[in-house]
Amino acid sequence: MVLCVKTPLKKAQQVKQFLIEKKLFNQQYSFKRTKSYILFPITKKTGIKKKFSFAELTDVKSLPKARKKKDIKSEVTKKLTKKELDHLRRAYDVIGDIAILEVPPELIKKEKLIAQTLLKLHKNINTVLKKAGIHGTEFRTQPMKHLAGKRTKKTIHKEHGVRLKLDVEKVYFSPRLSTERKRIAQQVKKGERVLVMFSGCAPYPCVLAKNTKAKEIVGIEINPIGHDYGVENLKLNKIKNVTLINSDVRDAVPILKTKFNRIAMPLPKTAEDFLKTAFTAAKKGTIIHFYAFEEQGKFKDAHARIRKACKKNKLKCRILKTTKCGQHAPRTYRICVDFKIL
Repeated sequence: MVLCVKTPLKKAQQVKQFLIEKKLFNQQYSFKRTKSYILFPITKKTGIKKKFSFAELTDVKSLPKARKKKDIKSEVTKKLTKKELDHLRRAYDVIGDIAILEVPPELIKKEKLIAQTLLKLHKNINTVLKKAGIHGTEFRTQPMKHLAGKRTKKTIHKEHGVRLKLDVEKVYFSPRLSTERKRIAQQVKKGERVLVMFSGCAPYPCVLAKNTKAKEIVGIEINPIGHDYGVENLKLNKIKNVTLINSDVRDAVPILKTKFNRIAMPLPKTAEDFLKTAFTAAKKGTIIHFYAFEEQGKFKDAHARIRKACKKNKLKCRILKTTKCGQHAPRTYRICVDFKIL
């Protein structure tokens, strides 16, 4: 018998996301789908019924065994030396139908081989690029080099019920923040006014608009190309309650007449420099989502910087929660600190 959670098709995506986040999937089995529901194999029942009252926990006699996933390393083992294999990075980003690799210097001569292998492994990938430099300029963009497949840097990425059109070289976008965007959306209450600073091609505004009952969402982005894609994405997703502004947040926020219930600051490298600006759009009770890069064990350093900035601006705050949003480097994480203005 296999323990499963049975959920209607319409609710399957949110249940699946929860199971992934809580690491409750039973990796030995595949899911089973019918015309009206899906059965997801799970290892334990923890928190499922509390989170989803509509879900049904059931024991199933048999489920198909999960297929072993092929990865780059297993496919190129015979084509690389042992030393080269040690340098091969399995992780890569997928934005729409574009895969983006990091190729270390030791594997430059084999980068085309690796890219072609990735194309053969995944039918949903049509283009393979590699990072050809660091994130530069205030736009946070990164040069890319074509390695295999269709010669393009433009794609449409899908997440949480929205489609996001972008050029991966000209616009900053992180697919790794998909779960984080959903986490923020789950906190937004009906009638809230939300400000998204550094909004890029509008992933936060679009996800929030489609998945919440926010009254108004304002996004501010300094990159004109990112802003233009954001405007296009609002039309693509038929979103009406979002306003996008192409400007430096330090210029745009002070002249906004609205005080917001919630402010997102997805700029982990230098968000601290913009806290004073965020405070001008905040009021008592405003929740701010502050992003930062911190070493493991030093997350409270971000708390200290927030409290220092609040004190400097004669404000009081309460730290609500700190969430890991992905690994940035060995022992260094992107984190989000949710805090409330008192």
